[in-house]
Amino acid sequence: MTGSEPIRVLVVDDHPVFRIGMGALLRSLPDVEVVGEAADRAQALAAVEQHAPHVVLMDLDLGDDSGVETTRELCRRDPTLGVLVITMLGDDDSLFASIRAGARGFLLKGASPDEVARAVRSVANGDFLLGPQLAQRAALYLSGARTRGSVPFPELTDREREVVDLVARGYDNATIARRLVLSSKTVRNYVYGVLAKLDVPDRGQLIVRAREAGLGTDGIDDTDDTDDTGASR
Repeated sequence: MTGSEPIRVLVVDDHPVFRIGMGALLRSLPDVEVVGEAADRAQALAAVEQHAPHVVLMDLDLGDDSGVETTRELCRRDPTLGVLVITMLGDDDSLFASIRAGARGFLLKGASPDEVARAVRSVANGDFLLGPQLAQRAALYLSGARTRGSVPFPELTDREREVVDLVARGYDNATIARRLVLSSKTVRNYVYGVLAKLDVPDRGQLIVRAREAGLGTDGIDDTDDTDDTGASR
């Protein structure tokens, strides 16, 4: 983009109050133009096609949709698009799944107005931005990943491997959530993150790869899984 044109921004979040507040903040910036809002994946895809924004502010939890998968699809369609994730989910899994999906920035919703403005401008200019704490965690993660070669899928966290093991056993997300004492939505986000990290297209292929790696083979039980192909993802 040229320095003379405003930064066109699309806000994607399923909470209307957040969209209103973020829109008001961005409209107060002289070099930013809010071109639209979206509440879910379908609206986001349509709005990007219609308005051609430079930057998309993306929440990771879009109700029944995944912000990670939406980010991946947007970046697949237009690799030059700058996706800036802004979310309540500050865990490592969400961070790295977003980056692997193509996001160029990651902020928590507690970020200050100045931090948001700086991130939007950086992403619009093609830079990659993480907050200081997130950058430190990324460095620790990458340095630790180089030493974890003796376990299946060393790029995954321990919790992600737990989820993959149960997926490979044939359990659906609701059953996995009960076993790990998590919400079904959290399990769904873990699965999406694993698909991104391992670069597999769907749940069925994930099961195949996991069993080939030795996960889920101890007492496989398919009775609780209603759809191994990914519908329950």
